[in-house]
Amino acid sequence: MENLHNHRGITNSNSCPPHGFTDIFRRELGLSHPNSFARRFSASEVLVKSLDLYGKLDGHEGCVNAVEFNSTGDLLVSGSDDRQVMFWNWASKTRLFAYPSGHTDNIFQTKIIPFTDDCRIVTSAGDGQVRLGLLWEDGRVDTTMLGKHHGCVYKLAVEPGSAHIFYSSGEDGFIQHFDLRSNSATKLFCCSSSIGNNKQTLSKVGLNSIVIDPRNPYYFAIGGSDEYARVYDIRKCQWGSARNSDRPVNTFCPCHLIGSNNVHITGLAYSSFSELLVSYNDELIYLFEKNVHSDSSPSSATSEDPKNIHEAQVYSGHRNAQTIKGVNFFGPNDEYIMSGSDCGHIFIWKKKEAKLVRLMVGDQHVVNQLEAHPHIPILATCGIEKNVKIWAPLGNDIPPLPANVKEIMETNRQGREDRSRVTLTPDVIMHVLRLQRRQTLAYIERRHNRADIVSDEEDAEGYLLGFSDGDASSEEDSPGNSRDCNIS
Repeated sequence: MENLHNHRGITNSNSCPPHGFTDIFRRELGLSHPNSFARRFSASEVLVKSLDLYGKLDGHEGCVNAVEFNSTGDLLVSGSDDRQVMFWNWASKTRLFAYPSGHTDNIFQTKIIPFTDDCRIVTSAGDGQVRLGLLWEDGRVDTTMLGKHHGCVYKLAVEPGSAHIFYSSGEDGFIQHFDLRSNSATKLFCCSSSIGNNKQTLSKVGLNSIVIDPRNPYYFAIGGSDEYARVYDIRKCQWGSARNSDRPVNTFCPCHLIGSNNVHITGLAYSSFSELLVSYNDELIYLFEKNVHSDSSPSSATSEDPKNIHEAQVYSGHRNAQTIKGVNFFGPNDEYIMSGSDCGHIFIWKKKEAKLVRLMVGDQHVVNQLEAHPHIPILATCGIEKNVKIWAPLGNDIPPLPANVKEIMETNRQGREDRSRVTLTPDVIMHVLRLQRRQTLAYIERRHNRADIVSDEEDAEGYLLGFSDGDASSEEDSPGNSRDCNIS
C-alpha cells in the first residue's frame, strides 16, 4: 500500500505544469478541500492507467465467482465452486477464516449485510438456494436456508442502508423479497415477455442479474434471457396478490437489439447518478441515462414499446460469451466502466468518451467479476482461476496499452460476428423438436404415473439443450417461442 499512498504525478517534457499540479498547489495553500482533492485525484486517468497486480488471494479449490468488499473496505468476502465462503484481509493478502456455506452447488453471489459488524452473509448458488451465514464471536458459523428458486440464482441485491432487506432473482424468472427480521421470503412476481407480436402470449424470462438504484432504493432493475433491462418500483408490486405485478416502470434496450432472439443480459450495474449499465451475452456493453419520465406507468404489462427505447453509450472490445459476466463502475464518481472478458483481460473504459484506457491480463482463461473498493482506487477481480486478484496503482511508470490491443479487440469482434452468423438447419430444428416432444411426453407420463422412470439418456439430452420439465411444450407450440431453442 505504500506505493498507493506515495503515488506521484508524471512529469512531461512540456513547459506546462504536470497534470494535477494546480490541484496540488491549491490544496497546499488551503484553497481547496482535502476531500475534494482526494476524489479528483482518485478519478485521474493517470491513476487508472497505473493499476497493476497488487497480490493474489489463494485458498479456494474451485473457480471464484463472487467478490465483495465490506463497507469500510478493510475486508473482502469471496464465494467459489468449492461452496466455501472466505474472508480476507486483502491488504496483507491473508485469509482470515472460511466456512462451508451449506450450498450443494457452485456459489455465485456473496453479500455482506450492512450494519451487522460483517457478521451476516447472504449467499446464492446453482442449487437455487438463498442462504444466511451468521458469524458468532466464538468462531462458530450457523447457516440457514432462507428461500429457494428453481434453477440457479446468480445475483442478490441488498437494499442500501438496510440491515434487513434484500432481493434475489432466479433462472425461474421470480423476484423474491427477503426480510431478515422474520427470515421470510416473499415472491413478488415472475418476469415475462411477450412472444413475437402476440401481446397476450407470455414467456418466462430467466433472470441473471438484479441491482437497486442507490439514489432511489424504491427502484430496482433486472435482466436475463431476453434483450430488455426492466426497471420496477417496489411500491407498485402487488404483495401477496394473485394479480400480475410484472409491470415495469421503464425498459431499456439498444434499438438494433429489439426483437433479437439470440442475445441476453448477463450483468447490470447502477451508478451513483442512476445510470444503468447493461452487459449483453456475445454483444456489447451499454450505458443508459436515467429517464426523466420513468415514474409513469407503462401502458402494457411488458412495457416493451418503442417510446421506452433509449439511445446509449457503447463500450466494445471485450468478449462475453462463455460465462455469466458482471459489469461495474470504477472511480469515486463512477468515471470509468470495467468488464472482464473471455480472452482473460480486464477492460477499463472512460465513461464519457468510451475510450479504452487500461487493458490488463486478469486470468489465464476468463475474467468474470470485478468489484471496486468503496473508498480508494483498489480493484478485486475473479474468474476461472482459483484465486482473487487485487489491483492497485503501483509504481511511477505508466504503461501504455499492450502492443497487440487491436489484435485482441479484433479477435473478440470476429468471435462475436462469427457466432451471430450461426443458423440452425432444418434437420437440427427437427431434431430439437423431436427431443422436446419426447421430453414433454415423458413429463406427462411421469405426472400421471410417478412410478415410471425416464431413461438417463433422454433426460441428459433434454438438459444439455436447455429444456426442463417445467418448460417443455408441444411440438406445435415450439415455433412460437424461439427462446426454447438456444444452441451455440
